[in-house]
Amino acid sequence: MAQLFDSVLAQEAARLLCCYTNVTPQIQVVRITDIPGWYFERVVFPSQRLIFESPLGAHLEIHTGMMASSILSDTIACQELAMEAISEGLVLEAAA
Repeated sequence: MAQLFDSVLAQEAARLLCCYTNVTPQIQVVRITDIPGWYFERVVFPSQRLIFESPLGAHLEIHTGMMASSILSDTIACQELAMEAISEGLVLEAAA
């Protein structure tokens, strides 16, 4: 289920429906921080799949670590995680 806590995505004409799966045995924290005025952060457990909406051009940061420490282990363009593109209420085929 996609959760929106802020109106930035609602104002975006086009956005992506994305999927990320944690294939590691460690808990990860994923973040999108490169969109001005908007912040997204979730905890993803091992083998858990996260479905989320993102603005075009956003990047998902993957932070992996142990208790009380975290390392930025990867940054993935949300376009690479896109399942489909959403534009003004219409669902478009993903380019990937």
